[in-house]
Amino acid sequence: MIASMRGPRPAGRATALAAALAGTLTLALAACAPGSSAPPAAGSPTGAAPSSAAPVRTDAAALGKVTLTVWDQEVRGGQAAQMKQLNAAFHAKYPNITLNRVSRSFDDLNTTLRLALSGNEPPDVVEANNGRSSMGAFVKAGQLRPLDAYAEAYGWKTRYPDSVLRYSRYSADGKLFGEGNLYGLPQVGEVVGLFYNRAKLTGLGLQPPKTWAEFEAALAKAKTAGEVPMQLGNLDKWPAIHVFGTVQSRGVPADQIGTLAFGRKGASWNTPENVKAAEQLAGWAAKGYFNEGFNGQGYDPAWQAFGKGQGVFMIAGTWLLADLQKALGDDLGFMLPPGAAADAAPVATGGTGLPFAITAKSPNPDAAAAYINFITDAAAMKVLTTTGNLPVADTAAQSVPAGPQQDVFTAFGTVTAKNGLVPYLDYATPTFADTLGAALQDLLAKKATPQEFLATLEKDYKTFAESNG
Repeated sequence: MIASMRGPRPAGRATALAAALAGTLTLALAACAPGSSAPPAAGSPTGAAPSSAAPVRTDAAALGKVTLTVWDQEVRGGQAAQMKQLNAAFHAKYPNITLNRVSRSFDDLNTTLRLALSGNEPPDVVEANNGRSSMGAFVKAGQLRPLDAYAEAYGWKTRYPDSVLRYSRYSADGKLFGEGNLYGLPQVGEVVGLFYNRAKLTGLGLQPPKTWAEFEAALAKAKTAGEVPMQLGNLDKWPAIHVFGTVQSRGVPADQIGTLAFGRKGASWNTPENVKAAEQLAGWAAKGYFNEGFNGQGYDPAWQAFGKGQGVFMIAGTWLLADLQKALGDDLGFMLPPGAAADAAPVATGGTGLPFAITAKSPNPDAAAAYINFITDAAAMKVLTTTGNLPVADTAAQSVPAGPQQDVFTAFGTVTAKNGLVPYLDYATPTFADTLGAALQDLLAKKATPQEFLATLEKDYKTFAESNG
């Protein structure tokens, strides 16, 4: 993703993650193994990763006075609430460790993190986007610490199966995404689907669509009735990536999307199915199915407008649940994107949220690992649930009331159980987030034809895939 958070993932096939995420629904928390000795050596800016082979210390209370600087992007209501609660609980358990939390929006974090990691005193713990342009680049520069020793000590490989951990794995040179060292651990699961306003659907005489054709018919009826059919804020460029990914996955096979999204050789953007997806998305814009001025509206104003009743549908990720539920209450609904037929296997963009990583220059890696362990354990999953978030592990063990939150939990459980998650498209190359985001703006603004749009994507993808080995 781009995930919020995003996104959020690879072994070259999306189904591998989906199967693994399904497994996390019943995973139990593994016991932590104690360790001792000095922290691993710091890394260098030349691409040499710091060693993760040395023994580590897991007794955080015995680490002495420590101040941990943590950068995260959990700034929205439910996201901010879970971090505030977990941080307070961590400090209560380990009063010797003081947390210096710096929270930034997703875009601000992306903008400032690269500069911070290249400095002499970077944060200790950061949320780093899984994609090649962020985590992959940081790994290549030796700016993140491999966490494999901590994964062994804390039992993370039992808490999360390897197919989930792959979404935070890179080779030491940063080239291969989905294998190699572990560089982070996520808190949340993510799936992109349809948020809808129940009251507006009822007013239009409609039910939640069971097929893709019914969804398009609902958009048309909403437009005729003077409603905003679908809310979108694409000033930041990446939001339309989720919308296009949803349209694309109605017709492009999941294995092809996986190959494209992970920058592997063997696929192409120039296919009839991708042309159809681009034509459909451009058609929505031409028919006025999005709000006026959507390319110039920011992401936050868009979902806030939807929360105020401006829009029947919004294609977005589950990370918006807490805020939209607060705004709309039981009028909020969420569903997986419908297929061609009512009984079609579910397919949706998704994965894990942004993983928490330890910087290579952190002088407190053991304390940092203890913190990451604390905010991702079984108790943390319950906190995530009570604050309206979607935990990536122990999902089935959580008790949630009927309504929007249950809709989200059910959707996530269904798509993972059916191996239906496909990856975020911006993962494809180090520059693909910018390439795809800008190309989508041009497509939606009628500055590029569907064929020109896909040719732009193909050039970036092929150049990288052929040279990356």
